[in-house]
Amino acid sequence: MENKEQNGMIVQSISGFYYVEAADSVIYECRAKGSFRKEKLSPVTGDGVTFVPDGDKGFITKVEPRKNLFVRPPVANIDRLFIVSSVDRPKPNLFVIDKLTAFCFYRGVEPVVVFSKADLGDADSFVSIYRQAGIDAFACSAVCGEGLAPFAERIEGKLCAFTGNSGVGKSSILNALIPSLSLPTNEISDKLGRGRHTTRSVSLYPYAGGYVADTPGFSSFEFENGREKIEKSALADCFPEFAPFAGRCRFSPSCAHRNDRGCAVREAVSSGKIPEERYRSYCRMHDEVKDLPEWK
Repeated sequence: MENKEQNGMIVQSISGFYYVEAADSVIYECRAKGSFRKEKLSPVTGDGVTFVPDGDKGFITKVEPRKNLFVRPPVANIDRLFIVSSVDRPKPNLFVIDKLTAFCFYRGVEPVVVFSKADLGDADSFVSIYRQAGIDAFACSAVCGEGLAPFAERIEGKLCAFTGNSGVGKSSILNALIPSLSLPTNEISDKLGRGRHTTRSVSLYPYAGGYVADTPGFSSFEFENGREKIEKSALADCFPEFAPFAGRCRFSPSCAHRNDRGCAVREAVSSGKIPEERYRSYCRMHDEVKDLPEWK
């Protein structure tokens, strides 16, 4: 009797093998059909797929349309990206955080800014910058176990990943949330072959009714071709705190919010309604793309 196609999600991909979790939570070791190469389509972790099971193995026949795709690390359909920065040791780099939040808005991913190591200092001033900008933000300490509760409600029903520079505490947070990970190394699973963490694979782990991508070895996320820049005409829309003021600019909608006369965004910065730190990041990003043609 011919096996019927099933729907599932890739929870790990490594060396041409794709581990697909079906609706009944059973995991199948699958290969992809050969025509994917001709189509220049490579399945990645997070992909929704159609597959044909054969015992505990199978082959993937279709990859569902993606809502987004990261190339580094290779993972698709991220709902929320936790951008982790430590309060101290190392000190937070707000420009890096702002660049990541901007790319999230550009590609339809919800950013959540997390300030770790809250036991080393007061994170309130940093958290307030992002909350004032309309971005979800909170502080936590994996050492003390404080501030970890918000993760569960934000991960529930979502596919989430963590990013941040080395040393900010991503692994500590993930270990606190999912002790079985035991990062940077963990017990090898008979089914998935999960062992020492490397940058060559991405695994999804169930947590709080959602999934967490095990990618603590990556310091940054790259979309699509890995060298993507936000088009200058779209950059302001990636700073949600600009929205209430941008339409009031004298030369709206062409105002670049830099040296334009009658710019309501700059006035909001001067009056403290928009965090100055965020505006500086916008200007820096604008300078990076202002001379590039929109098609490049």
